[in-house]
Amino acid sequence: MIHSLFILNKNCEVFFEKHWKSVVSRSVCDHFLDAFNQATSPDDVPTAINSPRYVLINIYRNKLFFIAVVQGEVPPLFVIEFLHRVVDTITDYFSSCTELTIKENSVVVFEILEEMLDNGYPLATELNVLKELIKPPSIVRNVMNTVTGSTNVGSQLPTGQLSNVPWRKVGVKYTNNEVYFDFIEELDVIIDKTGTTVFAEVNGSIKCQCKLSGMPDLVMTFNNPRMFDDLSFHPCIRYRRWENERLLSFVPPDGNFQLLSYRLGTNSMVAIPVYVKPTISFHGSSGRFEITVGPKQTMGKVVDNVAITMTVPKVVSNVVVSNNPEGNFSFDPVSKTMRWEIGKVMHQKISTIRGNMPLQSGATAPDSNPTILVEFKVNQLAISNIKVGRLDIYGEKYKAFKGVKYITKAGKFQVRA
Repeated sequence: MIHSLFILNKNCEVFFEKHWKSVVSRSVCDHFLDAFNQATSPDDVPTAINSPRYVLINIYRNKLFFIAVVQGEVPPLFVIEFLHRVVDTITDYFSSCTELTIKENSVVVFEILEEMLDNGYPLATELNVLKELIKPPSIVRNVMNTVTGSTNVGSQLPTGQLSNVPWRKVGVKYTNNEVYFDFIEELDVIIDKTGTTVFAEVNGSIKCQCKLSGMPDLVMTFNNPRMFDDLSFHPCIRYRRWENERLLSFVPPDGNFQLLSYRLGTNSMVAIPVYVKPTISFHGSSGRFEITVGPKQTMGKVVDNVAITMTVPKVVSNVVVSNNPEGNFSFDPVSKTMRWEIGKVMHQKISTIRGNMPLQSGATAPDSNPTILVEFKVNQLAISNIKVGRLDIYGEKYKAFKGVKYITKAGKFQVRA
């Protein structure tokens, strides 16, 4: 199945590798480097790259490339899901997944990967099971390991492995029983230069933080469950009840986990919270730009963390702002990237930035205008209008606190100029 895993930093340098079946030379990553050099951005690198002997399947997260080396017929979505699971596991163990974090905790990362795959095939990918097999690092445990020479590997098998709910530990107890659900929806949009929405899609997920004692059985109902499309369930969900009754019935894992993910792909159903109107032109030895940002369909909510990123053509020598825009503006002359961090966009509030882009000496004007990337976040808003109708807890006698939060943010939000 999966022969090796390579992790590369933003400079495409291999700083971590793990092999399961046989040692694969780092030179196999040269095929990935060729594809990276041909791509316009890290997100545009092909997910699957062929080499004479292997296939390289990669994802890009946290400014790191995770490359799985496979051979033969392998379901690519399975490998992609495993790579995302690796990133999520490292993040949960060490609170972040960066090059420095992986290097500082390389021993524990090796132990985690050794348990997640057995001879290249999945073994233990559930976070609760992994935390019983490999204890999360702490200051006290690190000191004890240094003094006694022991490791983070547990001495006993996970208690849930022998039950019919292997994702949940046995004997969980909490003083305060509570469960929280976060509906996080990312909006992927492409808007052309006339302001017409060419493509719009909502990719959502339900994140859960469960702190419930015993073995609770939860049932969640929705006001409009028919709006869900392309669902991907956590193994704890009883699929038959969803098919018959359109409700979620499950025994939740302990701690943080993703309950399900979904997609909505109908353009007419997607409401876009902000609008961006760019005007970019090049004449002679310089260019001019003006970008206007304002609220659109926010349902009365405040749009937070609004930012505009634009990679200008390589012939542009500098970006000079002519007005006094709201927020912070920066330009990186090496990557040719300008970034305008606006912050909050209130109701009926419009922000504008304009300036000049002088070209390098002797350079001709570029043939096409750059693409603008938009970032934003709207709290307490589900752009798909999906709402939780009811959440019931069975199997336990205590009363638990239940909370639901909705977040809408930009995914790959592009405005073509």
